[in-house]
Amino acid sequence: MKALFVFCGICCFMALAKWPIEYYTFLRVMVSLGALVAIYYFFIQKDFWWVIVFGIILILFNPIIPIYLYRKSLRMPLDIIVGLLFYALVFLRKKSIKITKTIVKTTPSKIYTRDRIISPKKLNP
Repeated sequence: MKALFVFCGICCFMALAKWPIEYYTFLRVMVSLGALVAIYYFFIQKDFWWVIVFGIILILFNPIIPIYLYRKSLRMPLDIIVGLLFYALVFLRKKSIKITKTIVKTTPSKIYTRDRIISPKKLNP
């Protein structure tokens, strides 16, 4: 999963150069895939702040209904911020969920003779 986030960050920083339109379509697909994985990851951990952030990224980089930013001066800061966010995911530690098991010993208050198991060896002298 971290490799996907690193690759998405690299793709975002590569988008700062001039590329053909096919690269930006590829970038939209990869960043959307990375954002979906991040949303799922943080939704499982119940960290909804990151779910909202990557939900916005998913909307902006959506390949199905794209939002075009025609001016490069608008697109470049967005690519830098999204690339840095993907790199931040690599270095974030996931929350450790502590599960403690409590063992309750139940001992009977009194042991009766009828509850004891008598082995057959003791019966035959």
